[in-house]
Amino acid sequence: MSGIVTVTPNPSVDRTVLVGGIVTGAVNRALGSRVDPGGKGVNVSRALTAHGRPTTAVLPLGGPEGTMLRALLADAGVTVHAVPIKGATRSNISLVRADGTTTKINEPGPQLSEDEAERFYASVQAELGRRPAWLVASGSLPPGLSTDFYARLVIAGQQSGVPVAVDTTRGALVQAAAAGADLLKPNDEELAQAIGRPLLTIGDVLMAAEDLRAPGGQVIVSLGARGALLIGSAGATLAAVAPESRRDPLSTVGAGDSLLAGFLHAGTRDARALAAGVAWGTAAVALSGSQVPTPKDVAGIDVVLSEPPTELELAS
Repeated sequence: MSGIVTVTPNPSVDRTVLVGGIVTGAVNRALGSRVDPGGKGVNVSRALTAHGRPTTAVLPLGGPEGTMLRALLADAGVTVHAVPIKGATRSNISLVRADGTTTKINEPGPQLSEDEAERFYASVQAELGRRPAWLVASGSLPPGLSTDFYARLVIAGQQSGVPVAVDTTRGALVQAAAAGADLLKPNDEELAQAIGRPLLTIGDVLMAAEDLRAPGGQVIVSLGARGALLIGSAGATLAAVAPESRRDPLSTVGAGDSLLAGFLHAGTRDARALAAGVAWGTAAVALSGSQVPTPKDVAGIDVVLSEPPTELELAS
């Protein structure tokens, strides 16, 4: 089974705090807390590792938080290709209410010097030389990395014969798409930002995804409790939803990353892979913090596949 390499330019140590409510300007009591490795690509690697899939996480690490993140990933069994940096890896905080409503406070991340940025890019190229099954480039870009960084990785993947999946936002997503990314995974809000127009219905989402995707490429659009859409699957368009996703979630942090991991782990790029991804994402929201689902968590989750209901309004 070929490995999957993830690239997380802006990883984090994620602290999740469970609260009964949040009152600004007052003392709020925590009901519980946990600390997890963070960053979208890191979450993909963690989910793959939990399912026995070989994976390597490429990421810059620095400061006490970087040391903690490396230890947390070692505990999770994730293989790390670390690029040392002078700045400190960021810390993020998620405030989660009992109904799953999540308020995130994300730091911008450390400034990468020009030399650190190039060493990071060279480390990704070295992993591409091992010919992984996929290269997954995910998350925000820290100061010091230009918005074309993911586009550069797409081109590097093409030169190495490795397909590249990208999950990011705004200009970085648009440039990766223009470079010919094999797979894009925005949610509906990120897709609207990239296209520059509101998306009111499922039909609007499909049209926007078609406008964004590269010829021959695919787009997975995550829709929260509505499941996900797959656009560009051998000319077909599919919708998938797990009925139990309507239940109150414990945490939505990392659910989209688990969806992407499940899709790639399936080894295909079709309905079966979409169903697997939605099952993994559904399992993730039933877990606290930014935990990733195990095979036991995913087992028994039914996913319904259908043609997309184009007239359905997203806000309904």
